[in-house]
Amino acid sequence: MDFSSFLTSLVTSFVIFVVLMLVFIWLYRKQGNVVVYYPNRILKGMDPWQGYPSPRGPFAWIREVMSSTETDIINFSGLDTAVYFVFLSTVLGILVLSGIVLLPVLLPVAATDVNIKSAFKNTTSKGTFNDFDKLSAGNVTAQSPRLWAFLLAVYWVSFVTYYLLWKAYNHVSALRAEALMSSEVKPQQFAVLVRDIPAVPKGQTIKKQVDLYFESIYHDEFYRSMVVTNNKEVNKIYEELEGYKKKLARAEAIYAESKKGGNGEGTKPTTKTGFLGLIGNKVDSIDYFNKKINELVPKLEAEQKVTLREKQQRAALVFFSSRVTAACAAQSLHAQMVDKWMVTDAPEPRELLWSNLKIKFFERQLRQYLIYILVALTILFYMIPIGFISALTTLSNLKKLLPFIKPVVDIVALKTVLEAYLPQIALLVFLAMLPKLLLFLSKVEGIPSESHAVRAASGKYFYFTVLNVFIGVTLSGTLFSTFKTIQNNPKSIITVLSNSLPGNATFFVTFVALKFFVGYGLELSRLVPLIIYHLKRKYLCKTEAERKEAWAPGDLGYGTRIPGDMLVVTIVFCYSCIAPLIIPFGVLYFALGWIILRNQALNVYVPKYESYGRIWPHIFLRVVAALILYQVTMFGYIGSKKFFYAPFIIPLIIISLIFAFICDKKFYRSFCNPALEVASHDLKETPNMEHIFRSYIPKSLSFEKHDEDQFDDALSHVSRSQSSV
Repeated sequence: MDFSSFLTSLVTSFVIFVVLMLVFIWLYRKQGNVVVYYPNRILKGMDPWQGYPSPRGPFAWIREVMSSTETDIINFSGLDTAVYFVFLSTVLGILVLSGIVLLPVLLPVAATDVNIKSAFKNTTSKGTFNDFDKLSAGNVTAQSPRLWAFLLAVYWVSFVTYYLLWKAYNHVSALRAEALMSSEVKPQQFAVLVRDIPAVPKGQTIKKQVDLYFESIYHDEFYRSMVVTNNKEVNKIYEELEGYKKKLARAEAIYAESKKGGNGEGTKPTTKTGFLGLIGNKVDSIDYFNKKINELVPKLEAEQKVTLREKQQRAALVFFSSRVTAACAAQSLHAQMVDKWMVTDAPEPRELLWSNLKIKFFERQLRQYLIYILVALTILFYMIPIGFISALTTLSNLKKLLPFIKPVVDIVALKTVLEAYLPQIALLVFLAMLPKLLLFLSKVEGIPSESHAVRAASGKYFYFTVLNVFIGVTLSGTLFSTFKTIQNNPKSIITVLSNSLPGNATFFVTFVALKFFVGYGLELSRLVPLIIYHLKRKYLCKTEAERKEAWAPGDLGYGTRIPGDMLVVTIVFCYSCIAPLIIPFGVLYFALGWIILRNQALNVYVPKYESYGRIWPHIFLRVVAALILYQVTMFGYIGSKKFFYAPFIIPLIIISLIFAFICDKKFYRSFCNPALEVASHDLKETPNMEHIFRSYIPKSLSFEKHDEDQFDDALSHVSRSQSSV
């Protein structure tokens, strides 16, 4: 990429961002768009602009974001979101403190050397981008004493990272403890998940077996149990019933609207009874849907009874009247053998993956190893297409492989645009195909909750992006362009690869710029959700429920957002010393992310679950992994410069491993299980145990009229004095 293409990429990305920002400023203050730009506030029953001055200026949202506190984030979007912002601010602090030293020190050190002028053939730029190369480590001569500056810079970045990560871990740990000590009643704090229930003795039911087992251990603290059932069939009937209820509400709304014109009698809507309402006899929609609902209600009730009595699984939720007892139970070994009576914390009711709870211990282990192997193969085989994308979307390589396109791509204007955007866009589109696959694979492992599955998928996606995007793009692009050199002299591969690193920095600078300028511009403007909402509202939505569904915002999407941020962390870390000019782009990425996503957290996104910061230890370890990769990269790069003191970086790698080990031992256990000193804090009210119990009943098994006989065998009812809230 030449200098003009680089500037074109940056300027165009910036212009797109400014345009999207202006579009947002114009649209977000319009009354008709509040459900797109303020859904979180609306769902909480708040006025979208409550507490804010009127009229609102174009940049009022920035002032609101900057004045918001961590408590505001927790109140509006939960602790998980607050922990995500701790991550953003921590990385931003690392990059700012690193840049304060690295930019004024390393840039002059590199720029005043003469390596490129004397041996520019060793760089991948081939003299086409030497102005950028002059400001990188590639301009420093081999064995030069100037390399001391780069070696010491690695120490500076590393110790800044250790310090800020330690502070962040302490802070998140305190936030989690404070949330769990809350005096508000949280159902999951009074429940545990029991899996791998042994075979039932003759003359007993699973319910009776669970009740006797836990009552014998916990006596008066045991409240009640709920045996997990196979809900596949009852869910199917329930969803069909709910579908007909929505269709009935829509038909009634259409009929009511038709009464407003003409003679006031209106026209009843009709539907066809065949496949998807496209074929078959035409009938009155309201009568037909009412008939279907009346048929399905008794069918659902009958299936609910069958499910509760005959489709029980060897898993259960057990409830205790004390959250201290529940915390003790969740972290205790209940059986001599690990594959029996496995007890863990109960997830929130809204995030349970019911179909996974029945999977047995050794089957879960087998699934986990198979998924790991499958993901490793996915990473390995994705390396091939990503390598081709990186190599083939370079215009110089395209012209070699497809000579007939040379007259077209040699047009100056077209060439500049294609060089600026083609590789980055191709890579971003390719990466967008992967997250759903990884989330599906994580759920197949037998993971019991949505948040756990998201954490697992996030880890897989992180390793994929680092191995394929960062390492894959670097290696494949270099090997493709220097294949003949390596073929003639195989021993030169390390030198060729290390010398190519400064040149590859230009690709990653434009990649990061494209992500934060265009990506965050689209995020803030919400153009796509806005257009979809208005189209649905005008042409498809007839009922209030349909309109609400059209603007439903979803959540922040940690499973893909955090790995994307981690990729940027890895890129900026690894190139911070080799090409220090990448640091300002990293700072811009995380600063804009902090501002824009904070606005979205306060006003737009609604969390699907709350895990109280359980994802933080995983974020921490991946930042440390990125740091170690950076240290290894710098060791190899400085070593390839034949600098005798390069091994001085090795102690840093060891320190990083020790640091991760110490943090893991000090903090991690409290993220797996709540400490008893946390769980022992008093509640502001006596918990309504029946309400807690019923919050876990799946919707498809809920009854409008609660009949305790329907819960026999599956739901135990141990005699307890119930206290009301």
